[in-house]
Parts: sequence; C-alpha cells; structure tokens
Amino acid sequence: MFKKNSVLNEKNKAEIQEAKEAAIEILLHNVDGPYQELPRTAGWGYPEPYTRDLMIAAFGMLASGNEELIDSLRRTLEALAKNQTNLGHIPSLAHDPHDLGASDTTPLFLIGLALYRKVTGEKLFLEKAAQKALTWMEYQSPDCSEMVAQLPTSDWRDEHWVMGFGLYVNTLTYTYLKLYGFNDRADMLKKMMNRLNVRGGRRNRHVHEGLVVKHKPYYAMSSYKIHSDDRFDLLGNSLAILSGVASHSRALEMVLWVEAESEALIKREELAIKLPPCLIPYIQPTNPDWHKRYEQFNLPGEYHNGGVWPFISAFYVASIVAVQKYRLAEEKLLSLTALVKLTRDHDVSFGFNEWIKAQTGEPRGQDWQTWSAAMYLYAAACVEKKSTLYFDDLRRHNNNHNNLHK
Repeated sequence: MFKKNSVLNEKNKAEIQEAKEAAIEILLHNVDGPYQELPRTAGWGYPEPYTRDLMIAAFGMLASGNEELIDSLRRTLEALAKNQTNLGHIPSLAHDPHDLGASDTTPLFLIGLALYRKVTGEKLFLEKAAQKALTWMEYQSPDCSEMVAQLPTSDWRDEHWVMGFGLYVNTLTYTYLKLYGFNDRADMLKKMMNRLNVRGGRRNRHVHEGLVVKHKPYYAMSSYKIHSDDRFDLLGNSLAILSGVASHSRALEMVLWVEAESEALIKREELAIKLPPCLIPYIQPTNPDWHKRYEQFNLPGEYHNGGVWPFISAFYVASIVAVQKYRLAEEKLLSLTALVKLTRDHDVSFGFNEWIKAQTGEPRGQDWQTWSAAMYLYAAACVEKKSTLYFDDLRRHNNNHNNLHK
C-alpha cells in the first residue's frame, strides 16, 4: 500500500486501485491469442504475439504476482527460444521464426528471461537459448566495443530513423549485462555511453563517440562517428536512469529538465497532457532529419514523433521514483491513471490505449494494449513501494562499486 506520508487522498487511491484491477482484467483477456495460444499484443487489434511488447510487459506481469500472467510469460519465453535463429537472434513475433531484423528483441528477451528466473527461482531456465542470445549480442558492435549499433526503424520505433549507437538499445544491453553478472563489460559500456558525443567534420580515430549532450542533462538519442541525434528520447533516458547508466545527480537533473520542457510545451499548446511526449523536440518538416514518409505516419506530436505512450510514461514514473521524487511520482501516476481511461473505439471504462496525440490528448492507437496495461501495474507498484522493482539492485551495485573505487 501507499506510505503514510503519501499526498494521495482516498479517492485517488481508489482510482488507482480501479485502474490496476482493469489492467489485470485486460491482461487476462489478452493472455490467449489466436497464434499458438500466445498472448495478444492488444485486445482487438494486434492479435499477434509481438516480442518487444510482451517482453516489456513482463515487468508488469511479474510485478502483478498473477500466476496466470506469469505462466503466459513462460510460454512466450519458450516460444521465443524455440524460434530463435541458429545464430541466437530472437524473432519479432514469438510464433514466427522468419520475422527477423529487430535490434531490440534479443536484449529484451534476455531481460525478460532474467526477470522471470529471478521471480520463479529457476536459475537455469532456457539456459541454452540465453547463451545463444548472449553470443548474438556480442556480434552487434561494428567496432568490437561494448556499444551495439542498429539500423533505422529496427527498434520499437518502426517509423523513426534511429541509426548507429542508439541510446535505447544500449540501455537494454547495459541492463542485461548487469542482470547476467557481466559487470566489467557493463562498466565499460557505461563509461562509453557517458562520453561526450563526437561532433564536427572530423573524428579522432582514438576517441570513441559517446551519448552525452553538451550543456544538457540527458543522453542523445544516437551517435555514430561524426553523426548524432541530440533529441531527447524519453524511453531511452528513463531506462538510463533506472538501470544506473546515469548517475543520481544527472538523473535528478534530467527529471527536472523533462518537467520544465513539458511545461513549456503545454504553454505553447504543443502538449495537452501532464505527461511528457516520447520525443523532444518534435521533428518538423523543415528539419534535416525529416523523412517524407513522416507526412503519413509520423507527424509532429504523433506516433514516434512525440506521441504520448502510456507504457513509456510508466517507465518515466518509475524513473522519478528512482530519483526519490516521490510526490512528483504520485502526481504523474495520477496523470497516467487519467490517461489510461481514454478509449478510441470501444465502450469500456479503461482504454489502455497504445498512444495519444500530444497536442490534443486524443487516443490514436489500439485499445487494450498489453504493454500499456502491464506497465501501468509496474508504475503503480513502484510508486506504492517507493522502489523500482528489478532495477534497484542494478543501481545499488553501481553505488557499491563506485564506493570501492573512491
């Protein structure tokens, strides 16, 4: 339950409890889909078992303690292991070994598997698949460093070009390295990510690019040689805070920056919600990184170009807990509770929609989205316990490690 010094009143607590119960109901509705009885990605649309959605949903499924949901996660992990390529890559659809090419499915599988093992105590569950996935990831660095690279539209953003050393995929990599005990490699990756990103017409071949943005508290979305994208990626930076890639002081400064930027967007009527968009600033048609296809699928404030995604908002709420701004975390959880009520196409009390248009607050994705419901449960648990489940140990190890080297 919420702590005694909580700013939430009884009405607020009842609303959160109602949303949690609705989230469980939705997840149980989605638990058996039409593809090999694997979970659906959404209640009506997306009947397929998308790997990244279900592995991210693992955080909330495990936090729920619901045995049926935890068992569905087990079945998904087993399907992914069965359909893994000979080289160790995890497919984008759990039931389809031919749907390949994603940069985030393999590290997400490793994270989901590690968390499942932690909760169930099955320390060697799917060990062969884990070893193959770990080997695959060792080959994802083009310069044989710890930083892994990706091709455009190969991570969760299938309509946004992120190329080279992406923040999001590297925070996932750092997380699984820590979870599997590869602490030296994780420390090296963290050092590389915390370097200033290389800019200008020349690159010193002895200096590896990092993801630190000059005069900003957050990490760049990506960098590669002389190229970089300095826009703010909410998911990647939230994971950087949770995993411990960001120091506590940088993490706190980052949260304050996000809140200030969100308020500025609201004043300019570019944001109608008290939760930050997935991308700051939005990519405009006049910007050099605009792609013509964005006119149809990725307009400013929409989808991956600044849409508000409830599952990402949940990670952001958890990151606020990580910096111990508990009152702010409660406020943002209340905002998320209001957001997940919105529905696009169905007459239900809670829509748990996929994504929301930033400027209007209008739900634009699929209702009853699995990762939206699951991550709400995770965010609520973090706020209630004042603890970032599964991530606390990673940051605690970082602090202990740093103390040993003072």
